[in-house]
Amino acid sequence: MDFKKLDGLVPAVIQDAGSDEVLMLGFMNAEAYAATQSSGEVTFFSRSRNKLWRKGEQSGHVLKVREIRVDCDVDALLIRVDALGPGVCHEGYRSCFFRQLSPAGEAKLVGERTFDPKAVYGKDAR
Repeated sequence: MDFKKLDGLVPAVIQDAGSDEVLMLGFMNAEAYAATQSSGEVTFFSRSRNKLWRKGEQSGHVLKVREIRVDCDVDALLIRVDALGPGVCHEGYRSCFFRQLSPAGEAKLVGERTFDPKAVYGKDAR
């Protein structure tokens, strides 16, 4: 993996291995990538908190790795997973991509909430 291009990070697209639905996008540094490989569960690097975090450590909505693919430039990942839990989005949706933009840029909801984020993450659901 080429971690040099984006200040030590690579984007990781997370896709449901069964449905092919794109669930989320996160970033990994070399340590998060190694943790993902060794544990079999997706670990990201949080840019805002400047630390590693394993998806599901707070919510229990774990991403079990089925397959890892790398792009042709070796600087982006596609991780196909089994998503354990009702959703991956911190706003309570199955996928983080629950809004569709019109050509004019207006957002339309195209997903339904699958869990209550305040019940999972508390009042600070971010």
